[in-house]
Amino acid sequence: MPFLSASAVAQESSPVPLRFAYSEFPPFHWKNNDQSMAGFFYDIITEAVENRIGIPLVWTAYPWTRCQENVKSGLDDAILTVPTEDRARYSVTHKKPFYVKELHIFTAVDHPRLADIMSIRTIGDIKRLGLSVVTYSGNGWHKSMIESEGIKTYETPYLQNVWLMLVKKRADLVIEWPPGATPDLLRLELDTAVIDTGTVLSSMRFHLLIRKDSGNTAILDRFDETIAAMQRDGTINAILRRYTL
Repeated sequence: MPFLSASAVAQESSPVPLRFAYSEFPPFHWKNNDQSMAGFFYDIITEAVENRIGIPLVWTAYPWTRCQENVKSGLDDAILTVPTEDRARYSVTHKKPFYVKELHIFTAVDHPRLADIMSIRTIGDIKRLGLSVVTYSGNGWHKSMIESEGIKTYETPYLQNVWLMLVKKRADLVIEWPPGATPDLLRLELDTAVIDTGTVLSSMRFHLLIRKDSGNTAILDRFDETIAAMQRDGTINAILRRYTL
């Protein structure tokens, strides 16, 4: 039998890169002016998957709805998000979340019903008060937890536009994670126009979702083990501290 060349052997044994589709969303993941990647999700996943498991990663930014469509169609392999029934149709995931984020209620500081909004404690209160919520397109948590309850919803394809719509009173509320909201509010100079009510309405459990027909689905059990090891050895806490989380 003919011998394989050294380059052919190397190519055959090299792991297949995992192609991530992501949205620019500090402090989760974004690209700096010098095109280098940053963000605490980026750092956690790079350490777990690339450095410890040994699978190279390729990150490409898109609007969030397109991220999900690209995984569905096979253009990309993976996204970092909350598992839902719809996403389970085209992806598989692991058992435990690698990060859990608390969701707060935000509103305009000069909202005419500020007292009512400050009294909200549950999703049912939002519906009872007849308030509306603005979110970004493709927010599966919002669709299953807020819109499904009959709460009036407005959508925008761009994350930072939710804050512009909020201060213009085109919606009453935004439901978001405070460290994720702060960078956009500062960038838009809206930090004094929007108030975090401090009400923890719910939480989102983030997972790595990989397309069912991707060659890398076999890493998911090991990913759970790797994240657990990173929690034990302090790596995840160290990453979170770098982003003051």
